[in-house]
Amino acid sequence: MREVEPKVFLIGETRVVPEGLEAYLKHVGAAGWSSDAASDAELLAEVYGRSCYRSFFPGLNPNVTRVRGSNREHLGNILAVGHGSVLEHSVLNFMICDVSRVFTHELVRHRAGTAISQESLRFVRLTELGAWVPTVIRESPEVMEVFVRTFQEMERLQVTLAKQLDVQTGNFERKKKLTSAMRRLAPEGVATNIGWSANVRALRHVIEDRTHPGAEEEIRLVFGKVAELVRARYPVLFGDYEAETVDGLLWYRTPHRKV
Repeated sequence: MREVEPKVFLIGETRVVPEGLEAYLKHVGAAGWSSDAASDAELLAEVYGRSCYRSFFPGLNPNVTRVRGSNREHLGNILAVGHGSVLEHSVLNFMICDVSRVFTHELVRHRAGTAISQESLRFVRLTELGAWVPTVIRESPEVMEVFVRTFQEMERLQVTLAKQLDVQTGNFERKKKLTSAMRRLAPEGVATNIGWSANVRALRHVIEDRTHPGAEEEIRLVFGKVAELVRARYPVLFGDYEAETVDGLLWYRTPHRKV
């Protein structure tokens, strides 16, 4: 058994098309408008927010006599009033690795505003089994010994079955069938990878729910790492979150819940 630690990688994000944005601004009479946004995700949220009221400049909309000048001020007001729909336009792309199938089963329950691509154990044959070990297991040497011994036995079974079924021979369709059959003797705690993308609004909701002390330990650990990543890269969109340590893990909360 190989003990692992869950890992989170931010591998992509929605990007602005400058010529398209410039053409749009010219079309609505806001040519020359610019933003001090630090990222494209924050710029897009601002553009869509301002587009709702044509609030790029005072007077562009006769009903608007003053505007919030900075990206931080504009998005801060969006969060305060709960105008969360404009946060749905930007999508962030993550690879979440060395997590259990327990974690992935929990994660896929929230699908609104997300996209998911999970490593297939019908195609990927298991050999060495990795596992993240929960705290309650690690706290007891006796329980830890049972945990490791069980994993090692299941690992041995994968190798034995592969030899007995002669997985190496035959075409890929046969290998796929055998691999699919063998995974039924793999533990739900086996380490795997999953690709997960979410729009900013959905991500805020998932961070709130999945770092809550009532959530499962592994998912709290992973989304604490997600929150740390996005707070650093998108300080305006996620800077309203405050972290509190509960049971050794961070709980991220915001006064602007369910934006």
